[in-house]
Amino acid sequence: MKIISTTVARKQLGHLIETVREHNSAFGIGRRNRAEAILIKYPEYINLTLDPWTQFAANGGGFDFWADEPELYSIKDIKRRYD
Repeated sequence: MKIISTTVARKQLGHLIETVREHNSAFGIGRRNRAEAILIKYPEYINLTLDPWTQFAANGGGFDFWADEPELYSIKDIKRRYD
């Protein structure tokens, strides 16, 4: 994630929003090369039952690594009742 100053963010806000929308990238905005806020793409779908941090991780690609993992359990395994 690239960190940009608040001055640059103010001057290039339209361009930054377009870049985030088209390329699904994120920018840290802050001072002294330290992010104080993050500009990310607004999710297309929001699950209101999740807390904000889980929403952020899910929509920000935080769980994308699971797509490459093999399936360990079948649906039958998951539905099986354990007594």
